Amino acid sequence: MSKFNIIMPKLGESIQEGTITKWFVKEGDTVEEDDMLFEVATDKVDSEIPSPVDGIIEKILFPEDSLVPVGEVLAVVNLSGEISEDEDAGAAESKESEEGSEKEAALSTDEQKNVRELSNRFYSPLVRTIAKEENISLEELETIEGSGANGRVQKKDILDYLKNRGEAKVETAAQTEKKVSAAKAVETKEHAPMPVSIGANDQIIEMDRVRKMIADHMVMSKKVSPHVTSVVEADVTELVFWRNKYKDEFQKKYGEKITYMPVFTEAVAAALAEFPLVNSSVDGDKIIMKKDINIGIAVAKPDGNLIVPVIKNSEQKNLLGITKELNRLADAARSNKLSLEEIQGGTFTITNFGTFRNIIGTPIINQPQVAILATGSIEKKPAVMETPTGDAIVIRHKMFLSLSYDHRIIDGALGGAFLRKIADNLEQFDINRSI
Repeated sequence: MSKFNIIMPKLGESIQEGTITKWFVKEGDTVEEDDMLFEVATDKVDSEIPSPVDGIIEKILFPEDSLVPVGEVLAVVNLSGEISEDEDAGAAESKESEEGSEKEAALSTDEQKNVRELSNRFYSPLVRTIAKEENISLEELETIEGSGANGRVQKKDILDYLKNRGEAKVETAAQTEKKVSAAKAVETKEHAPMPVSIGANDQIIEMDRVRKMIADHMVMSKKVSPHVTSVVEADVTELVFWRNKYKDEFQKKYGEKITYMPVFTEAVAAALAEFPLVNSSVDGDKIIMKKDINIGIAVAKPDGNLIVPVIKNSEQKNLLGITKELNRLADAARSNKLSLEEIQGGTFTITNFGTFRNIIGTPIINQPQVAILATGSIEKKPAVMETPTGDAIVIRHKMFLSLSYDHRIIDGALGGAFLRKIADNLEQFDINRSI
């Protein structure tokens, strides 16, 4: 009897687990491909997960509200459409009897395991059949970029890939296993947390699901990346005067409120185009330089948690385009209406400490990115300026910019030059710029 294991999908580069918030099916239900199976919630976004196959739900292994690691088997689908009453329930977790079937055959003779248990992505039977016929290994299949919902690989994706096959270098299963083993070895060496004494009048607050995930992600980032922070002070007087002059006209003309953040985003995008190494990720001993400049903006939600929607291809947008996209994403974030696509693919992040009247901060890198910018509040300050008759003390609008960066690939010279370029872009803002 041929079976198919439904696993917890990987819904983002940094997501390691998710919570099953709702099952749309129960044991014994018949499902078709693309029927919704369950809803999963992560610290980034909630998503409905469809079935990749036709069949009958034979076993559901986790109830609602379960926190499940990525890759864990959630349910078993019987592909034959028949369930024997005297079948041993434990057989649902056994792979050996199914591995010889055509639908659940591995993608190559070296892979005699259930594809769904090795992969964090959905693959339809048609895609797996094409992969098998073209001798595409599971590792190679994992590198194909999908155009379907949640990054699913569709027929046209794999056919397009076959036309240009061989360009991507695929990591072997042995290398993957070696990396996992090394990560586990490091994990076992970690020190246990220090015990905390609790007084009679102390209040104990249980972290919610999102806060737990954010906490784990922040700890992971500090462990992975050696953080270095550089700080500059920028004179943004011209920018302040320009916004004060045009903000009402801008809103009347375009129906959009313009804050300082679109200008910060524009300045960062221009600097990233000039310093592409900052727009990168680290994969072992490899540096992955990103072609697209996708800037994430940290947004505080009403519940106190953070989410980072992403402005895609920021360097290709003008100030109006960035403003519209930023306002739309921020509104969607605060109302919990962001889609999975809108929080994925970020290559650099900006967090605005100035929103809370903070002048400076040292943010934690949003993995797998290698840098993050914090913008402080804009304040009036006395400054010395050169005039034709000599130096004079004048009132200027100034702010601090702080950049945390991954010292594995960004040295002080590069980090400092990049941060200075952002400040220069802001200081050189044209007060006569039209809207």
